[in-house]
Amino acid sequence: MSSPWNLKAEWLEADGRGGFACGTVSGIRTRRYHSLLLTAQMPPTGRRVFVNGFDAWVERNDEQISLSTQYYSPGVTYPDSRHRIQSFHPDPWPRWQFLLEDGTSIEHEIFVPHGMPFTVISWRLSQSQPGTQLCIRPFISGRDYHCLHKENASFRFDAQVGPNYVSWRPYAPLPSIRVITNAHYLHEPVWYRQFFYEEEQRRGLDYLEDLASPGRFVWDLSHDRAILILSTEESASLWEGLNPEVEKLYKKFACTEEKRRRAFPSRLHRSAEAYVVQRGRGKTIIAGYPWFVDWGRDTFISMRGLCLSSGELETAQEILLEWSEFISEGMLPNRFVDGAELPEYNSVDASLWYVIAIHDLFQEAQRRGRVLSRVARKKLEAAIIQILTGYKKGTRHHIYMDQDGLLAAGEPGVQLTWMDAKMGDWIVTSRMGKPVEVQALWLNALKIGLSISSQWEHVFQTGFRSFCERFWNQEKGCLFDVIDVDHEHGKMDASIRPNQILALGGLPFSLMEGERARGILDVIERRLLTPWGLRSLDPADSRFAPSYVGGPAQRDAAYHQGTVWPWLLGPFVEAWIRVRGNTLQAKKKARVRFLDPLLLRLDDYGIGHIPEIADGNPPHTPRGCPFQAWSLGEVLRLMDLVMEKKNPATSI
Repeated sequence: MSSPWNLKAEWLEADGRGGFACGTVSGIRTRRYHSLLLTAQMPPTGRRVFVNGFDAWVERNDEQISLSTQYYSPGVTYPDSRHRIQSFHPDPWPRWQFLLEDGTSIEHEIFVPHGMPFTVISWRLSQSQPGTQLCIRPFISGRDYHCLHKENASFRFDAQVGPNYVSWRPYAPLPSIRVITNAHYLHEPVWYRQFFYEEEQRRGLDYLEDLASPGRFVWDLSHDRAILILSTEESASLWEGLNPEVEKLYKKFACTEEKRRRAFPSRLHRSAEAYVVQRGRGKTIIAGYPWFVDWGRDTFISMRGLCLSSGELETAQEILLEWSEFISEGMLPNRFVDGAELPEYNSVDASLWYVIAIHDLFQEAQRRGRVLSRVARKKLEAAIIQILTGYKKGTRHHIYMDQDGLLAAGEPGVQLTWMDAKMGDWIVTSRMGKPVEVQALWLNALKIGLSISSQWEHVFQTGFRSFCERFWNQEKGCLFDVIDVDHEHGKMDASIRPNQILALGGLPFSLMEGERARGILDVIERRLLTPWGLRSLDPADSRFAPSYVGGPAQRDAAYHQGTVWPWLLGPFVEAWIRVRGNTLQAKKKARVRFLDPLLLRLDDYGIGHIPEIADGNPPHTPRGCPFQAWSLGEVLRLMDLVMEKKNPATSI
């Protein structure tokens, strides 16, 4: 293979509705989530995998030459076409060049048109080669995207064949799979058993799957471009008005989508679009692909980079207005669960990040000379007051404002902060009491509330004095991670964690200045900084977990006990610039030292994206979701910051 791409690196094509196609450069499906047609039946939830993959081969002169690679248990790779991948290009969408032994070159591409639950797949000869026949055998299931499929007697292979299309309904309650194609279809039902998903095995999960293949598609590739357009019958209304001729339909999708993608200012900005999806009549942000849906905390952290730094103010406003409908007792949901009637309200900080996001929207609109509608502004300001009032009064999970003006939170068995790993009844990092980043968010939210009403002045001043007096750890020269631990006054948690960075950067207003700020930054830089971001715990701590590997229990135990989080690089670099005086020189140094090295690793794991996490110890192998919203969002926000477009946060 002449291309420098890592064959295990993963590509993503999102549809803007919660559905997506994704896979590896090699073509081997290493995760249960790798698929060609995965749609959200109740956008962005209700996700199902309809078409998992395919076998592809060329027939010529009584010879079969494979163009795909499959991995089966117990470690069998067949066919294996990786050596025929001459090149791979991710832009404007995934595109492979296969070079056959006789010099024949075949181009293969996959893309998802934005806003449509379709997947467009094509193959073509790079030069004419008579007698070249292409065969494609699709693998289908119709399963929930978290589950695995097994051979069973209920599966329905029946095919409906019409002009330019074939459809199957694998199970009666599900919509039909519809394939628009210029191929000849041969109905030849067969089961393919025990596909082996390597990444699932590494994660300690079930990793074997059986898939059904109803038949095969055949083209004379020497005359035609081979085209498959995958969809379900649920999207039938989207076909109205489209040209029924397959080749013309392909050209329309390809030309429209390529023009749209070329308009983005950078690859990162185009990648950012994958996370903004439909929810109801509004929009929301997917926390990460391939397994997360939309989480409140993740949405409000990531939208500042994904939307505001990109100038997508209308999208940001739409997201904030959509979420405003879910405020309850001052709280916003932590997440929406597939199939659940009600969202989960188990986050102390999601509502506070929401206030920060509103403030940043207002500031960005002013900076760009944009005018927000009076109705929207009033509704968002009312949401801020509703949140502050709910927290001051007291709400779920023992969240309340204490007499010192700080925010207390937590009860046994509930994880409320972003360090939210839980196994059964064990909360890995409980942090009951007054966590440092929650106070930074609370005081910033109160300061923002002051611009709406002076009623928050006394509360803010009381809380700010308490923070400065009570959180300073003189012995370590930084901040305590939690005070009044387990709601016991004076009980302190002196763990060196990255949460204290939010007292310096990442929020509109800094809580620390001068020598103390420099001391905090120095401790974090020496103990926690890595090329991918900040560790979640000091390596000198006896609880430090050097790597994020093993089964669910082992991984959850390491999730916030040393694992590196790229999203925290945003607050760190912002603090680093401010401590050095917010000069052009400081911004340039920050870009060269922190941002540029990270951008060089943009394609190591999830192509064009930033991963969720990395191992705490070198070489800091990327882990978790290959495509993570707040990781990418904070990098985009940093780019805006270091390119001297605006100042970082100001002091209180």
